[in-house]
Amino acid sequence: MSPIFPEFKSLELSDRQVITEFLDRYRPRISELTFTNLFIWRSYFRWEWSVLDDRLVIISPGRKGDSFALAPIGDPPRAQVTRSVLAYLGGERGATLPTVQRADRRLVDELSSAGDFSVQETREHFDYVYATKDLIDLAGRKYHAKRNYINRFRAEYEFSYESLNETHIAACLALAGEWCRVRKCCDDLGLLGEYKAVREALTHYSDLSLLGGVITIDGKIRAFTLAEALNAETAVVHVEKADPDIRGLYAMINREFCAHALSGFDWVNREQDLADEGLRKAKESYYPERLEEKYRVGLK
Repeated sequence: MSPIFPEFKSLELSDRQVITEFLDRYRPRISELTFTNLFIWRSYFRWEWSVLDDRLVIISPGRKGDSFALAPIGDPPRAQVTRSVLAYLGGERGATLPTVQRADRRLVDELSSAGDFSVQETREHFDYVYATKDLIDLAGRKYHAKRNYINRFRAEYEFSYESLNETHIAACLALAGEWCRVRKCCDDLGLLGEYKAVREALTHYSDLSLLGGVITIDGKIRAFTLAEALNAETAVVHVEKADPDIRGLYAMINREFCAHALSGFDWVNREQDLADEGLRKAKESYYPERLEEKYRVGLK
């Protein structure tokens, strides 16, 4: 049974079918709106969910008055549902400034004529979306540097690409743990949350029906990546980890994975940069076809 607003329940693996049905009907374009993304980040955001007027409502209870909601998922009009959720956050969850976070353009367009909503662009959460063919072919002058990285890698290393399966999980977990150690995750709650999310994705790889790939060098996994369908035309890459000391490895796993696992999709969503300048530069270097905009919505 689905919880009916204002009752909520914590998000669990057993909720996958009902939540996925809501998301599939909505045909999302932003990376947050997959069951996998919600599930693997559940310990960080402590997601809870409910159903209000046949719309899926997902909230993060937060701490110290910073609880928020994601956009209600369902058919328009959603203005009144959004008002109800914001009022609930302020009244029942103690949110200092009740907001819908990472709202997509569709919700913002729906609310534009209401007059009582405030909308703020959140550039750090915009998703980068690429033509899959561009990521595979790397054609033209703009991808010259990427081709050079890959050619150098091919010249320096004997490697193999394989589709990720259960036999690779332990080695991928070890690589993720080493990444966390090098990045000193224990000193950064955001990085620690990311590490836990990666572990959840790997541990529940089969349960979540993910797509994955690995690159091995000298019999050892040095890179892995995880993705899934976001909608019929678009795949979303949730995880990509590689040994940073091996030059060209990130470029190689990206290209090989797209060629072997994602060629059936027109587009690849590679998520946001979170205002990290290095990550933004890396994502822009692949020349996205578009950015999926996201917004913060509140009441005036």
